Amino acid sequence: MADIKLAQLPDRNPVKITISVMPDLHQALTDYAALYAQSYGRDEPITELIPAMLRAFIDSDRAFGRRAGA
Repeated sequence: MADIKLAQLPDRNPVKITISVMPDLHQALTDYAALYAQSYGRDEPITELIPAMLRAFIDSDRAFGRRAGA
């Protein structure tokens, strides 16, 4: 194995999951997507926003970060 500075890249193949949400959460996500479009001038489907929202939530959870060793 070559001794190079760049570490091996992580797996970047998306993993598809399916979730069900209550109607009020669906409405909130729809409203958020509309506000996103208004703020950035670009429509994004909820399915594209949810992974970013989950990542932001996980990254901001300090207790999880400490426990996960991040």
